[in-house]
Amino acid sequence: MGEDGSEPFAVLGGGPAGLTAGYVLARDERAVVVFEADTQVGGLARTVVRDGYRFDLGGHRFFTKSAEVQTLWEQVLGEELLVRDRLSRIFWRGRFIDYPLRLGDVVRKVGPLELTRCSASYGLAVARRGRRRRRAPETFEQWVCDRFGRRLFELFFKSYTEKVWGVSTSEIRAEWAAQRIRTLSFSRVVRAALLNDGGDVRSLIERFHYPRLGPGQMWEAMAAEIVGAGGQVRLGTRVTALELAGDRVAAVHGSGERVAVSQVVSSLALRDVVALADPPPPPAVRAAAAGLRYRDFLTVALVVRGEDLFPDNWIYVHDPDVRVGRIQNFRAWSEAMVPDPDRTCVGLEYFCFEGDELWNAGDAELVARATRELDAIGLADAARVERGHVVRVPKAYPIYDADYDARVATIRAWLAGIENLQQIGRNGLHRYNNSDHSMLTALRAVENACHGAEHDLWAVNADGEYHEEARVPEQPYRDAPVTPALRGDALAVTGQPIE
Repeated sequence: MGEDGSEPFAVLGGGPAGLTAGYVLARDERAVVVFEADTQVGGLARTVVRDGYRFDLGGHRFFTKSAEVQTLWEQVLGEELLVRDRLSRIFWRGRFIDYPLRLGDVVRKVGPLELTRCSASYGLAVARRGRRRRRAPETFEQWVCDRFGRRLFELFFKSYTEKVWGVSTSEIRAEWAAQRIRTLSFSRVVRAALLNDGGDVRSLIERFHYPRLGPGQMWEAMAAEIVGAGGQVRLGTRVTALELAGDRVAAVHGSGERVAVSQVVSSLALRDVVALADPPPPPAVRAAAAGLRYRDFLTVALVVRGEDLFPDNWIYVHDPDVRVGRIQNFRAWSEAMVPDPDRTCVGLEYFCFEGDELWNAGDAELVARATRELDAIGLADAARVERGHVVRVPKAYPIYDADYDARVATIRAWLAGIENLQQIGRNGLHRYNNSDHSMLTALRAVENACHGAEHDLWAVNADGEYHEEARVPEQPYRDAPVTPALRGDALAVTGQPIE
């Protein structure tokens, strides 16, 4: 209870969204209890430490268009928030291609004949749009083909996207593409590159903030601030029930304890919240929740003898002959991530479904696979790999399949009848949000609960505007570049999962 005897706010989940809510509540001297099932805060954005080596689960850059979120980051970490240069590439047909795609590099690597085919395909797509009434595309495949042409879709979208999501691109909804892919005109990029006529073309972010000790440093610092302000962060405490009384959550149950609460801010997956409700919701709501789907993934961090294998922050692997989808170079994010100057540490990410053969493989088998695939790609001889560590991440990415929207709508209608429960964050809203979007939902939820605001949390990051357009950091923090910043106009066409 709070000092005045009032029941506390309950925050469910200790990831970026939950900790942001807890941090703001504790800072405002509200009684707050954060429930986190894991023994470490940060969720998908945590930093894992093994044998002194620090590695991310997914690669989390800190960039935002929100001055409010930027200020919060600065308040929490100060000069520990570095500024880094971005370098990322695609491994495609045995070649490394700059990402975002750059015309000169694409011409050299893909070849003028293939580029001509892409241009012709793009022209055909434009002509088709001109001959018919514009109808909003429904699927990922339709969305991409409509904007960039089928040839570019087949070269740079289809196989990789299906590797990541484990389903056909005809099953993924267009809403996901609208959130993750910048709707930049192909012809405008060609004009900018050939005629030096940039117009209003803006490149994707070329610099970003990054905590010196990895993204987990941000969330660990927030958790410490919550506790320092008198709040509680209960690690290893899985919520087992949400006790409902009429139109309110009366108590949260976890680790054998019942905690009476005044308000609940939850970043738990929608599917889980429905399952935890006691008494349970109507059958239609339970069926909708059970039908929500998620993509899981695992990271294999390999310690490799010798200097860095590549200068990139990360590489997207389009090669269908290997299962790895993306490879992180943790020293390129921050030198403090790797304790030994004679070793490098890379993270190979595998996208899977919880319970499939990849997820269920033993750690030794996964380390052996990652070692073989690192060698097969040509990044490091297998003999240089000393050891590896495996971390599995469930419910990493909510899937935008054909039925997700109707299912979410059913659950939202039920949630609207519970006056003191708000859902926030990526899984809490079943939206593919980045950390800054998740934090914004938390800030708005606190304003709703404490100040009578009426923010629609489901509307955050719902405008389809590309979230990664340039916003150069201007804060007077330590500038620690790793590689020369990439310049020039770029085309973000691959829709890669970033976080």
